[in-house]
Amino acid sequence: MNFIEIVKKEFDNFSISEKILFPLIIMFTIIISFVMKDSKIALISAVCGISYTLLAGKGRVSCYFIGIIGTLCYCYISLINALYGQLILYALYYFPMALIGIYQWKKHFKKDTREIEKTKLSYKERIIYLFCAVFAWVITSFLLMKTADLKPVMDSFALVFSVLGQYLTVKRCIEQWYIWTFVNIISMIMWIYAYIDGSNCFATILMWAVYLVLGLYFLVKWKKEVN
Repeated sequence: MNFIEIVKKEFDNFSISEKILFPLIIMFTIIISFVMKDSKIALISAVCGISYTLLAGKGRVSCYFIGIIGTLCYCYISLINALYGQLILYALYYFPMALIGIYQWKKHFKKDTREIEKTKLSYKERIIYLFCAVFAWVITSFLLMKTADLKPVMDSFALVFSVLGQYLTVKRCIEQWYIWTFVNIISMIMWIYAYIDGSNCFATILMWAVYLVLGLYFLVKWKKEVN
């Protein structure tokens, strides 16, 4: 099977609207990035990140392979923009979790639909996870305040809740999309501040905005399927 056939197979059960809309989103991101004379690394990170979200929302194991490339690019732009919480998150957590995700999702992959089985947390689990995340956010905020981090409170929120979101993603839980909604909003605001301060990262802002829209879209899709 050649590369083109593999790509076609990944889009097998996409709806017509998804097959049209998703490539348009990626093309729009590329065009805007060139118009804004954005960093090429930021553009690659954005395209990989958006592609990851699209494939993860559709329950495709291949999302993690693309996500690894995006993770490495995002590490670089986080480093040069002094967002150390994001750097730690992507380098020490997202990268190894992508490898774990490949293994876990393959175990729960349905060959007939070419998607993973979706799950949801119990009410008790939701309370426990939320309490632990808020506690970790407070601690991490104080730690990042001791560094030269540009936005320690927002950066720590994005860090801690992204950890939870990625964990729930690997567990195939619908609650991940609620977490990602808040993370996407905070991360978008954080990168807007970085852009205002002179960072060449407009594609990154656009990436988080697209994440937000896609996250809400897949929340609705997963909710129908889980229910």
